[in-house]
Amino acid sequence: MSKWLRNSFIILVTLFTFGVVTPSQAALLYDSSYQDRSPKKDHIEFLQTEEDYSQNDDEVSFLDGREEFIKQMVKEAEYQSYEKFGAKIKPVIEDEFNVCILPNIEAAIAEIAEQYPEEDLKKLSITESPAGGNSEKIFHILNDETKKDVIRFHVRKDHPPQQGYWFNFHFHTYHDDFQKHHELGAIYWDKNTPPKWMS
Repeated sequence: MSKWLRNSFIILVTLFTFGVVTPSQAALLYDSSYQDRSPKKDHIEFLQTEEDYSQNDDEVSFLDGREEFIKQMVKEAEYQSYEKFGAKIKPVIEDEFNVCILPNIEAAIAEIAEQYPEEDLKKLSITESPAGGNSEKIFHILNDETKKDVIRFHVRKDHPPQQGYWFNFHFHTYHDDFQKHHELGAIYWDKNTPPKWMS
């Protein structure tokens, strides 16, 4: 587009939109109530309001520390699960996973979070490397200080006779040395063999 044509277009748009965007009516009206107020009084009210907000922020962060931890862990759990599923499995089971399995993962994480004082939750983190192939590992939550797992979330491919393939979601905890399976739910795949994880 030539320079003069572009400039002409800009001028036309400016002329057509002139007056369409205006300041709000409140900004145009002069509020005489502020004329009689002293600047010192405004400053004191501002400081009080700022203190109120900072106190409320402290209370919210104190009350929501555990909830914030759970929320962050569930977000990471969802991300790690999708990475584990890979491009072939994820589109098929994503909706059912979000409805049936993810809330159970959240409940398990909340149960573990209740066992720790709030300040110790900062020491817990989620692993960032789900296992591919036929391995069961989705993610683990571990204690950063001890480098030991607290809870392990896995998914196993089950093939009951005459029933097709199922994805069995479960977790293990350190309470029984990761021996017992705690069921999270199962999602049906198909009669055909599912692809390998992360494929």
